[in-house]
Amino acid sequence: MNLRGSGKSLTWLFLISVALIWGTSFILIKKSLIVFSPGELGALRITMAFLSLAPVAIRNLPKLSKSKLPVLFILGMNGSFIPAFLFAFAQTKLDSSITGVINTITPIFVVIIGLLFFQQKAKLINAIGIVIGFVGTTVLLLGASGFSLSGINYYAFYVVLATVMYGANINLIKRYTPDIRALDITAISLFLTSPFCLIYLFGYTDLMLKMNEPGFWEAFSYVSLLGIVGTAGALILFNRLIQISSPLFASSVTYLIPLVAIIWGVMDGEKINAYQFMGMGIVLGGVWLANRK
Repeated sequence: MNLRGSGKSLTWLFLISVALIWGTSFILIKKSLIVFSPGELGALRITMAFLSLAPVAIRNLPKLSKSKLPVLFILGMNGSFIPAFLFAFAQTKLDSSITGVINTITPIFVVIIGLLFFQQKAKLINAIGIVIGFVGTTVLLLGASGFSLSGINYYAFYVVLATVMYGANINLIKRYTPDIRALDITAISLFLTSPFCLIYLFGYTDLMLKMNEPGFWEAFSYVSLLGIVGTAGALILFNRLIQISSPLFASSVTYLIPLVAIIWGVMDGEKINAYQFMGMGIVLGGVWLANRK
């Protein structure tokens, strides 16, 4: 990657912006779950993101080659739809700060999936980094229970599954959609997955009955912010970042996300013990090695 002048500044601006937005998303999920169920939260998040970009999708969908639609549908499911539900379910039992830290293993799956399916190359140091990253994740997951297997919080694996999907998406965007605008990738992928959200929301939830509950509109404002800014806005920036940099540089946003998530979590009264801090440090070290060229 050879970035100079304004081009390099732009990539860093995108990187920092996405980190701030996504790092804040975890506390917004936590606040939204006070009123909404995980399923409602996930579906509402994608619906609000879709609605904010619906005009763009409707205007540009007819111009797009039909051969690109399956890829964009997969990008929507892997990068938005399914992770929105996974994070919501995870945070019913996980602190927002810890969820943000576990999210840092995304670059490790970028490397693994790139090696297995996209003919990417890696050195021994990258393999060592992957192993260290998983060791750090294990320390992080067991640290809260004092390294007792019986006390491990298995909801963390929802987050791990989401990072696998993000790792796949980053490789897919770089390989199959370099010629599509980041705005169109985001808008159309959300458009293609939105029917599933709408069917679920209005066919299988009691969302309309909750409108008169105390705190509904406050929680709805959090979800709206999460969908419009935390999903639609951040994905536009992130998809463009992937296109103008590299998958590994783009995925390194996860170095910064936990710092933002931890600050919000501590401000909201969450506590992180020494073992979890140690695990976080090991994870970040492993991710750094895994991304070394």
